[in-house]
Amino acid sequence: MSNEKLTHLTETGEVHMVDVGGKAPTRRIAIAEGTVRMREDLVAQFFEGSLPKGDAAAVARIAGIQGAKKTSDLVPLCHPIQIDSVDVSLSPATHGIEITATVTTTGSTGVEMEAMTAVSATALTIYDMVKGVERGVVIESVRLRKKEGGRTGTWQRQEVVD
Repeated sequence: MSNEKLTHLTETGEVHMVDVGGKAPTRRIAIAEGTVRMREDLVAQFFEGSLPKGDAAAVARIAGIQGAKKTSDLVPLCHPIQIDSVDVSLSPATHGIEITATVTTTGSTGVEMEAMTAVSATALTIYDMVKGVERGVVIESVRLRKKEGGRTGTWQRQEVVD
């Protein structure tokens, strides 16, 4: 357990928005990932663009970019920040689609929430695009993979192998 305090709480335990005004701007990068589980034939249709709703991959990537840009509208204590770039990549996996979102900024607060929101919006859009064919799709494992920049420097998820 860390001795770090929760920065969104005042000394008296009240919720507040953290003041990042005094922090020096630095280059910040966050990479998040997630998985959408579905039938293998549906994964193939998704990447072929042959679903009834059309090019689901293009729509999902755009949704992820838009999600990153709108994070502060969705997550109450997130700062609206200037995003330098958002990249959403989709790749076929066994029984699903792997989503990776990379978000960058040069600023006084990180982009971890923007990267995870991008993955979440992408996953929800994939579900929306395929639900007419299969409703049993599962969205899972939305998580931060890596972040760089800021006071704490670089952090990377250590995978646990069973």
